[in-house]
Amino acid sequence: MLLKKYLNFEKNEKSIIILLLLISLAARIPAILILGDTKIENEWLHLLNNLINYNVLALQNFDGFLLPNLWMPPLYVYYLYILSLLNLDNQNFVLLVLFSQAILASISIVFFYKINNFFFSRNISFFSSLILSFIPIYLYACTQISSISLTIFLAIIFYYYFFKINKNKNHKYIYVFSIIAGLLILVRREFIVIFILTNLYMLVFQKISFKKSLLIFIITLITISPYLVRNYLIFDKIIIHSGFGFNLWKGNNPNSIVEGSEIVKNDFQNLIDKVPKDKFYRINEDKIYKDQAIKNIKEDPQKYIFLYFKRTLSFFFIDLESTKPNYYNPLHYIPLLILGFFSIIGILISDKRSFSFNYLVLLILFYIFSFSFFGILPRYRLYIIPIQIIFLSVLINYFVLKYNNYKK
Repeated sequence: MLLKKYLNFEKNEKSIIILLLLISLAARIPAILILGDTKIENEWLHLLNNLINYNVLALQNFDGFLLPNLWMPPLYVYYLYILSLLNLDNQNFVLLVLFSQAILASISIVFFYKINNFFFSRNISFFSSLILSFIPIYLYACTQISSISLTIFLAIIFYYYFFKINKNKNHKYIYVFSIIAGLLILVRREFIVIFILTNLYMLVFQKISFKKSLLIFIITLITISPYLVRNYLIFDKIIIHSGFGFNLWKGNNPNSIVEGSEIVKNDFQNLIDKVPKDKFYRINEDKIYKDQAIKNIKEDPQKYIFLYFKRTLSFFFIDLESTKPNYYNPLHYIPLLILGFFSIIGILISDKRSFSFNYLVLLILFYIFSFSFFGILPRYRLYIIPIQIIFLSVLINYFVLKYNNYKK
């Protein structure tokens, strides 16, 4: 009787939300205890230590000169820094980070449920949210010291307020939407382009007023302005991130596969080593990577065009040449294959006149065709999985309606 009460979706919206939160947390806590990282490593360790010890956001140290960071988007390290203020020992600090990511993921599931409610019944919305909650790659994400959980959390809230503004152009929704957009720009480079595309889409197709579109731009700019000012004062130019050149080269060099490659040949390494170790190091280094990537593409365009299209398929389905550990575990790749296949059918049968569905298609196309210039890492799939699940739900909704009509 208690289960029946909670599954009476049409009357228990709050109960559904609580249930989704509890289910998500219950799934993630054991995953963290079994698979979770035990320490902070690599770039996050260097960034965090320099921020704590020297109050400088720096990734590299050149003989005592802390190179101001432009390489890594800054928001996640500030997230780690805020949690570090609790002064926990290393093991408890890592657990705190991972459990906080589990909470973010659980809140994301709730907002994803609310997004689905814009399109589907509560039953289908609940089912779709469970799929996202239990998909193995998303469960695994919160067990790692990585910005992916924070990114998906912000992205899903961003999409929610995008649809909310479509329903009601209340200024409070615009404020939240714009602040979230700014935070996303500070956590992922490509969100600069997504933000511009979204704002233009709202202006042209949603018929939002130019004044509100401008307001969105201004609030977003204000949100990222402290980091912009910091970079301008250091580098004498307006810049948010560097790394485009490196990532382009990573995906377009003689050793590149779908995942890309960071293998540097001796002659090219010598060129990198000659870059002056001053505050402009990352900017100048990135230009060398970009020039080399363009040179590679021009010398063998057929090879890189073929690799590009291989990446588009790998991104939507699975990578048949992955070198990552446990990538071919059936629990990982089978759900991705099923989701890829059925979401395509959902896209094909979705309402082509729908402003909302067309926006989601635009997002998928952007992610696939832009990321395919670079290396496709397994975690990148998470950027499109929530959208794929929505189109899977379109297919489910189609069959539910067919079945109901048949019963009548």
